[in-house]
Amino acid sequence: QGLYSSVVCPGLVMSNMTYRILPVFLWKLLMPIMWLVSGSTAVFVKAPLGSFASSVWLFKQKPEYLDSLVKYHSCTSGLGRCYVEPRKMDVDEDTAEKFYQKLLELEEQ
Repeated sequence: QGLYSSVVCPGLVMSNMTYRILPVFLWKLLMPIMWLVSGSTAVFVKAPLGSFASSVWLFKQKPEYLDSLVKYHSCTSGLGRCYVEPRKMDVDEDTAEKFYQKLLELEEQ
């Protein structure tokens, strides 16, 4: 029917909402560690706008060419460049097919 579904991950986004999770004094202790870690891990997105990288990239793709068993991650290089990294999801294809068939049955009802 022309309907496609994909999975995206924005990474860890530092925004005003993130700061409300913990008390302010804990963030002051954690922020130096977070910035050190951000240079060595790709899933730490430094700016909220970088979290849209995977969603925007996915929107620009032809859905019929995308792998339905891949999650598309928004990542940031150590220099702050945003990019998308596809990672295979740990999904049993037989089980996924059974769920899909069951959904089709439910749709008919």
